[in-house]
Amino acid sequence: MIRMQRLIPTGDPARPVEFTEDAQPVPAPDEALIRVEAFAPNRGETFLLERPKPGLMPGKDVAGLVVQAAADGSGPRVGTRVVGHPPRGGWAEYVAVPTHSLAELPDSLSAVDAAALPLAGITALRLLRTAGSVTGRRMLVTGASGGVGHYVTELAAAAGAEVTVVTATPSRAERLLALGAAAAVHAVAEARGPFDVVLESTGGADLPVALSKLAPGGTLIWFGQASRTPATLDFFDLLSGPEGAVIRHFHYAGPNAAPNTGPTYGHDLATLVRLVRDGRLHPEIGRTADWAKTAETLVDLRERRIRGKAVLTTGVVS
Repeated sequence: MIRMQRLIPTGDPARPVEFTEDAQPVPAPDEALIRVEAFAPNRGETFLLERPKPGLMPGKDVAGLVVQAAADGSGPRVGTRVVGHPPRGGWAEYVAVPTHSLAELPDSLSAVDAAALPLAGITALRLLRTAGSVTGRRMLVTGASGGVGHYVTELAAAAGAEVTVVTATPSRAERLLALGAAAAVHAVAEARGPFDVVLESTGGADLPVALSKLAPGGTLIWFGQASRTPATLDFFDLLSGPEGAVIRHFHYAGPNAAPNTGPTYGHDLATLVRLVRDGRLHPEIGRTADWAKTAETLVDLRERRIRGKAVLTTGVVS
């Protein structure tokens, strides 16, 4: 049995993960074995680590090298550099990834930049598909400082939307404006509507305020609750502004996110890779560190001390 290093939950919010020795995964016939060079934690994963369920093995965004091709003949060959979105277990030296959730990397794209793409980038792509054509439409994006917010802003602006972003600090606003945002505010109440589309990810008190900014017949797509506070809506508030509004719940792996694809991600990963290669999408990485610093990085990510994505490297370079 081949052994490797893996990060596992501790249940301690101050130091949420630690290293352990584990068996190298044995891939299923439709999975490739990837030697991980870089991985990117997501803020939602930091919440799972607060009260980890037995057997939790985090890690959904990875980049590295194929060291064992899928037995069924699908997917990339041995020696191919890839980005992947496994269902779990990516914070390790090796991870088995379904070939339908892998995309090959060009030489011009580093493992660090690639690891920042999967969950946030796929979410951004599928949010915009759910929103429909955004060309010429006014859009409000809350919680725009995170990875999804950066990708949505750049993609929507490039598609012709007039994007207003909500972000906490002037420096973060400056970066989002550089990515194509038309305006930046520091609180949802400051946004000057009405908006045709609102992409809302903070929940709590912000959601009803964001809803009030909709034009009549507009659409609010609710895809997160970063505030970790439940939202309360008053039906009669809708009559004073966004009458006929549509409120949609969204999850990137849900049936409304990508018709006829389900939880498979290879096509979207290839799209993201192509956009980055062509200079049309720019991963926003607020921190790159050796994976020995994963615990500290997770705390800072949870406490919103990192702009955009954080990427950890294993020290392996192909």
